Amino acid sequence: MAVVVEQTIPFSSSSLDLHSATRWPKLFPLMRPSVRVSGGSKAQILIDTALLPLQSREVCVAAVGKTGNFSSKWLSDKHVTAFAVDKRASDSGTDDIAAAIRDAGGSLEKGLVVAMVGEMSKVEARGQRTIVMEVDGELALDHVLDLLQHAKEETRSSLANIGELLDVFAESASVTRSTFHTEKAEGNPAVLHADGAAGFEQARHAVEKDLTQVMRSHGAREESVVFSVHYSDVNGLSRLENYIIAGEIASLLGKQCFFQYTSIYDIVIGFVDKQNVKYRISSSTILDHEQAARGWAISVCPVPERFLSAQSKPSNALNDRAEDLPPAPKRRGKTTSISFANAEVRKRIEAGCAKVIEAEPAITEYDTIVGDGDCGYTLRDGARQILHFLSTKSDVSDFPDVLSELVDDLEVNMGGTSGALYCIYLSALAQGLAEEASVPDALAVALDRLLQYTQARLGDRTCLDCLIPFVRTLKETGGDAQKALEKASAGVEETKRLEAKLGRSSYLDESATRGVPDPGAYGLLVLLEGLCSS
Repeated sequence: MAVVVEQTIPFSSSSLDLHSATRWPKLFPLMRPSVRVSGGSKAQILIDTALLPLQSREVCVAAVGKTGNFSSKWLSDKHVTAFAVDKRASDSGTDDIAAAIRDAGGSLEKGLVVAMVGEMSKVEARGQRTIVMEVDGELALDHVLDLLQHAKEETRSSLANIGELLDVFAESASVTRSTFHTEKAEGNPAVLHADGAAGFEQARHAVEKDLTQVMRSHGAREESVVFSVHYSDVNGLSRLENYIIAGEIASLLGKQCFFQYTSIYDIVIGFVDKQNVKYRISSSTILDHEQAARGWAISVCPVPERFLSAQSKPSNALNDRAEDLPPAPKRRGKTTSISFANAEVRKRIEAGCAKVIEAEPAITEYDTIVGDGDCGYTLRDGARQILHFLSTKSDVSDFPDVLSELVDDLEVNMGGTSGALYCIYLSALAQGLAEEASVPDALAVALDRLLQYTQARLGDRTCLDCLIPFVRTLKETGGDAQKALEKASAGVEETKRLEAKLGRSSYLDESATRGVPDPGAYGLLVLLEGLCSS
């Protein structure tokens, strides 16, 4: 994670005129065409007309924010029907909001819940059909909005259940905030945590410090709960930094116990059993011009399972059960019916590796946006290792055996999940080339073998979105490499619109990956284009 201690917001608050309540009614309809502006006596109210049909089945959700500080939730949430903007959020009238929704053709049959920033967290019933939730700050507001979005259907459709859920949040939610600090601590760049400045070495240590701090008040509970964890980057962390925070939060929740301490004696009085931690992680971006420092904030609330379902924990691309499968067979010294010319094999491999090395900056750029940032380096280093291996061989015409030897080399020298997947596939391919009648048949057999080791399938936004259409098209067309590449390219293009279902990026909002191809799929496409060139 980068440490930047200077203000990086590109425009000042004054130039953006953020504190003008009249500015947002002009901007929101441009960003969300379904939004319509309705005038209220205390604030202008924006209604998302696309969500009005939903109100016959679920409680209507409205949000009220202060001018000047806004989060990405205001633009991306697809369940908030009404927005109100005012200098002081608590001044906005709930009666005006209800009237604006009705005037726009919406139904409040299931009731209305209004979430707003106030002086303290409290829940208040106003009449029989309206609940108002005040929270302390934009982070808590984003967290409440996320809870209302992901609560179970029976909760979202019942005003009484929502009232209970909000009562839990008001009583139990805990928050911590950290910012990059201009002064050094322990000789390192510093992060200012809730309990003081600390030297910054790794993102994991900083996130662990904050998560442990915020979890201390949540000890053992009689009722089974789901920990709702919402984090916000403040004033513009990069997507990669957000990705790292999400991954570290998920990793810590899955691996560690968080202890509850007394404030005086520092004695353990309860704990959360790491084997039973259930959680749901959400995120947003907060723009805070009042406190311009960059950083992040974390909010945690233990929610009874009757209100909220736990998030599925994404797996690695490799199956958890892969270690129980027999090792992929390695071909040694068998006669193959497929003939290989030394010069042709060498030419194709060199062309494929050269294209991967050349494409490393683009692969790295994509992975910096949606991944760990190391996919380009992993594939580049793997390509270099293959070229080095090739340079030690005078003859590669016995290609299945040579491929088996290459796998042995890559298993040691190519890291990451990508390295493991490539090694499994190439090992199975060496066996297939020794036993099958054609290269397309061998590629298909190797694919079937790989699918035993990975949970990833077509549409999961992985390298298989390139590999599967290539292999299947090549076999179906009797070896038409051009058509196979066209299908593989279309598969990579489709990953720009797919939601990540595996790995750390699945913890991020789908908008974080939209428009960016899966780096592994793109890297594989580049390799295949080089291999198929003539």
